Amino acid sequence: MPITFSPMANSKRDADELVRFLTTNRFPFHVRPEHSEESAREAVASGRFWSGESHGYWIDDDGARIGLVVLDDLDEDTPMFDLRLAEAFRGKGLGPKVLAALCTKVFEQFPEPVRFEGQTREDNIAMRKTFLRAGFLKEAHYRLGWPTAEGPRVASVAYAILRQDWESKDTTGFEWHDLPA
Repeated sequence: MPITFSPMANSKRDADELVRFLTTNRFPFHVRPEHSEESAREAVASGRFWSGESHGYWIDDDGARIGLVVLDDLDEDTPMFDLRLAEAFRGKGLGPKVLAALCTKVFEQFPEPVRFEGQTREDNIAMRKTFLRAGFLKEAHYRLGWPTAEGPRVASVAYAILRQDWESKDTTGFEWHDLPA
């Protein structure tokens, strides 16, 4: 079965499921790697998972709930996403499959996006490889751009895919060092 996305609703049921998901999984490469019940409820109450700007979806694969994704800025030409797979489903090669399905969702359902972007920490090698395997291209490396729970900041690395590249299944490259010093 293909990856599917079920929209989250501003309901007690989804709020409770979100709290359970956030408190029973660690996310070591996110700004907040783990949640207490209180911090998870605060995140849910803040509108992070459903608001005018954010749309949360549960991710299912073959009937199993494997994670969640939040899409931001869908009314703009460059939406972004926050992806969190449950610990039990990491390292199984699902990342590129999820990103491919996510690109299909964004580019088929929303007319405005010309590109789709995600960011991760420089030390999240698995996610960086996932971006590349899914046809995304590295576009930025923000030095010391990501605060960490451990203390020292690390670089934030941005990847994007163009609508035209998604449609053609090709990658439009660019000259990274186009301006000599």
